[in-house]
Amino acid sequence: MKSVKILLKKKEGCQDLPVPRYATSGSSGVDLYADVNEDVILLPGDIKLISAGIYISIPEGYEAEVRPRSGLALKHGISLVNTPGTIDSDYRGLVNLIMINHGKEPFTIRRADRVAQMIIKEVVRADIEVTENLDDTVRSHGGFGHTGK
Repeated sequence: MKSVKILLKKKEGCQDLPVPRYATSGSSGVDLYADVNEDVILLPGDIKLISAGIYISIPEGYEAEVRPRSGLALKHGISLVNTPGTIDSDYRGLVNLIMINHGKEPFTIRRADRVAQMIIKEVVRADIEVTENLDDTVRSHGGFGHTGK
């Protein structure tokens, strides 16, 4: 398994939050924890910005993707609005999560709750070339459910 070094700095006042870590040897993502000073109630339909309490430095050629936790999604309808969220290698700001409650009941976010996961991925850059013609394929212009027919 390939490994890459990610530098992490905790936000002032977040020394009590766990360092993001892999829950099992087969985990793809590390858990991110809620940096809230008091309970935050996420009402059905609400969208709120929740700090993860960390800053990270990702090497060039990599990105971090922030994704919802499947258990929160299934049990409570909790997700991230921009999923997956992308953290570029040159971003050094606070990692924040745009959380949404798709469920039917209010959801409480407490300090140090595991609220999302972060995956580190290699990035391939595209060389975009403008052309007048594209190659034809069997699918061609079919989209939006076309391959399911």
